[in-house]
This record gives sequence, C-alpha cells and structure tokens, in this order.
Amino acid sequence: MTSLIRLARHASFAPVLVACLALFILMVMTFCDVILRSVLNAPIEAATELTRILMAVLVFSVLPIISVNNGQIAVDLTDGLFHRLRLDRIRDGLIHLVSGIMLYWPMSRVWILAERSRDYGDVTEYLAIPTYIVGWFIAISVGISAVALVITGLLHLFAPRLLSEALK
Repeated sequence: MTSLIRLARHASFAPVLVACLALFILMVMTFCDVILRSVLNAPIEAATELTRILMAVLVFSVLPIISVNNGQIAVDLTDGLFHRLRLDRIRDGLIHLVSGIMLYWPMSRVWILAERSRDYGDVTEYLAIPTYIVGWFIAISVGISAVALVITGLLHLFAPRLLSEALK
C-alpha cells in the first residue's frame, strides 16, 4: 500500500508541472502582447484564444489535486455540530463521495459538447486549434477529480489512517 501512495504522489507531480508551464506561457505571452501593443502597435492577434485555452489548462489540470487536498472554498456552518458529535470523519467521507458522484454530470455534459464540437469541425479563430481537444481535456480532468474524490471519501470512511499517511 505504501508503494501505491508513493506512486500517487509521483503521478500528482505531472498535472502541477502542466499548470506551472501553462501559467509561465500565459505570463510571457501577456508580457509580449503588452509590449508589442504599446511599442509597435502590433498586438498578438491570437492572445485572446490562447489565454482562454491556457486558463482552462491551468484550472483543470490541478483540479484533482485541489479536490483531494481540500483546497476548494468551504463553508463551515455545521462543523461545530459534527465536531461535537465526533462525526468529522463520516461528514468528510460523505462530502467527498457525494461531490465525486455529482461530478459525473458536468463531465458527461462537457464530453458531449466536445464531441459535438468535433462533429461540427469547430476550431479557434486565429490558430485553427480544434476546440474539442480542450473539451476533452476538461472532461478528463473532471473525471479524474471525480474518481479521486470518491477514493478519498472511501478512505475517510473505511481507512482514515491510510488517508492520513497519504496526505502527509
């Protein structure tokens, strides 16, 4: 089981690297666009569509890691009640399970829209990048997030010690 945890940690490095690379490219492109626009009055024409694509890559590549590590915004209206009743582990497990199951719907909708885009042959305006590729990336990232949330929920409920080892 320890080797599985080690493998998961190493696998989680790749999406973070992708997000860092997307952010760096976005930063350099924005800098160049501002300089070219201000100095030479020649902006990068494809900057808007590249910004949209890179923002999608940035957000959705780290979504599984953020979801598993409780990095999302949370409202703690009932935390006091669950803590007094010593049901924190059950609450966290159920929240992760339900969240993971609920992600099936947006994943399937994005996949359907990506397939529709592929069937229509939709491409971006300046660079002619097929838009379905971004849709597939988003759907796959949401699917991985769903699986990661369900596994985390099951670990909260049935193997909390293993989960605490994995999150160290």
